[in-house]
Amino acid sequence: MKKALVVYFSVYGTAKKTAEEIATQMGADLMEIEPVVSYDSNQDHYNALAKLAKQEHDSNARPAIKNEIPIADYDTIFVGYPMWWYTFPMILYTFFDKYDFSGKIIVPFNTHMGSGDGGTYRTIKELEPNATVLVGLPLEMSDAERGNAKAVSRWLEKLGLK
Repeated sequence: MKKALVVYFSVYGTAKKTAEEIATQMGADLMEIEPVVSYDSNQDHYNALAKLAKQEHDSNARPAIKNEIPIADYDTIFVGYPMWWYTFPMILYTFFDKYDFSGKIIVPFNTHMGSGDGGTYRTIKELEPNATVLVGLPLEMSDAERGNAKAVSRWLEKLGLK
């Protein structure tokens, strides 16, 4: 069996923190989805980021990804992201458009401020019909910031991955 990969997109660091915890517990490789045009990670500028995220969403934008992700080298790919406007950031659409997940296992996880997964796990199944999409882990942003080792461990055990 090929090794697992944890891929994440994170601006404020909460999805990154969760990705790092999953990678540690799974002994998986870790990679960030890096946008060509960086987003402002200063939380004091949240309103500007929210406005930009809404503009991208409303225009069905596909922000470019700077780095290559070696999806073909892995059987199981954890995919993490924050929720933006009740869905995942538009760069995740770019990610799913760009790579072939046929025959792969996708394990989604996300951080949110009250919207759970917002239906994004179902969206991933629709975008990647030739992949197996497992039950995801939605984490409240404040919980993810405080630490999420126990929640990640319980989730991985429930999925039979640990």
